[in-house]
Amino acid sequence: MTVIATIEQLEQIYGSFDKIGEATTAKVADWVTPSYRRLIEASPFAALATMGPEGLDCSPRGDLPGFVRVHDDRTLMLPDRRGNNRVDSLRNIVRDSRVALLFLIPGAGTTLRVNGHAHVSADPDLLASFEVDRKAPRTVVVMRVEEIYFQCARAIVRSALWNPDSRVDPASLPTPGEILAGMSDNRVGGVDYDKAWPERARQTLW
Repeated sequence: MTVIATIEQLEQIYGSFDKIGEATTAKVADWVTPSYRRLIEASPFAALATMGPEGLDCSPRGDLPGFVRVHDDRTLMLPDRRGNNRVDSLRNIVRDSRVALLFLIPGAGTTLRVNGHAHVSADPDLLASFEVDRKAPRTVVVMRVEEIYFQCARAIVRSALWNPDSRVDPASLPTPGEILAGMSDNRVGGVDYDKAWPERARQTLW
């Protein structure tokens, strides 16, 4: 196995990084431009990356389109909706404020990457402003934008992510109940877990 261990070795393969084309650098901003605001407001899904003493974490975040609020041109707000209560991302943020977001928009090849620092807020008025069905999030992640840029569509095109013909039949995959049962010697999970999931999700979505 050949391990690349230095920047110089990388540049031998990819070329000098200070000679990247203008299209690659001109798209980078340190504020939410009008075009980038439109992408954020159209997105119902983002991956939130954080880091802490235990290492890195990447968490899926999904909600109604525009669920990440553009508070101003350098501030994004992300409500923490109901989940598994592990709070991995939040525990990381309170110890290491560095965060990143990757936005996806169904049907669009363009994705949006945002890097910055964040804090976790439990301000009552802020939480109330994110209410859905009279249910407010318990906290909101407030992110200071330091770098934002779009990613070209090659990964989406290669993966055929939005092509209906490329969808995987869920029946061909292990279910959450099967995974839990197999990893816990049947103490949790199983068929009953999977049967109860749709109603449990409906009642705890927000």
